[in-house]
Amino acid sequence: MAQTPVLPRLKDLGLLFRLGVSCLVVTLIGGYVVSGIHLREHYDNRDERPGFTLDDVRAAYHGIAAPSALRSALESDHPEGLADADRAALLDWLGSDKVSEDYDNLDLGDEAPAEIIAASCLDCHARGADDPGSSVPLEYWDDIRPIAFTTDIQPTPNEIIAVSQHTHAPAMAMVLLIVAALGAMTRWPGMLVGALVAVGGVGLLGDMGAWWLAKDNAAWIYVIVGGGFAQGASVMLLGLLSLIDMWLPGGRSPAASAD
Repeated sequence: MAQTPVLPRLKDLGLLFRLGVSCLVVTLIGGYVVSGIHLREHYDNRDERPGFTLDDVRAAYHGIAAPSALRSALESDHPEGLADADRAALLDWLGSDKVSEDYDNLDLGDEAPAEIIAASCLDCHARGADDPGSSVPLEYWDDIRPIAFTTDIQPTPNEIIAVSQHTHAPAMAMVLLIVAALGAMTRWPGMLVGALVAVGGVGLLGDMGAWWLAKDNAAWIYVIVGGGFAQGASVMLLGLLSLIDMWLPGGRSPAASAD
């Protein structure tokens, strides 16, 4: 009966070889950490709102189309005491093509949006107000602008997705293959190493495929985020296990130990 080939143990390899491989693995792990920071900054404000959220990823791969938060509040009868004429004036203003210009237009007098908001909203939406609504200040145009406009963000064009994926997919797959091979040469249980490789492989395939599928169905955004995290975590954990194995006492193969 043919025997299953046995891979050499990392621990059996020479000191200088292990030192070189260790430096490469540390560089790889550091690169993944920096990549995570870069991705966060790259997608930040993609939904035209401060702070990195899932909507930034959704805007990049699926697009976002939503009415302005201010219009939604007005249409839901907030604030309750606002006069019908003032509510209509604010809605007409938000539906016009002069939202910026007419915000504090002196020609509109008391019907200027800035005047209506100051009279009807700042009791709750001023900085330092006692009401919880003050968490959304409405005192200045810089406060109003992020919630005044309808959001219509188109997803990344297919051509750009293809250019990005044709470099990322092979490179990330090769990285996972390399750390998988290193993991298979360690003392750690095959079940543990195999589970990490499986999670990373499934995660990478899901991530790459969901780039295309998310354009038609926003639910695939969760696969992009989850798959990318799974692949990155697997690579880093396999790299760490390899590092520990190379420098932790013991772990040599029986044949090498007998020499």
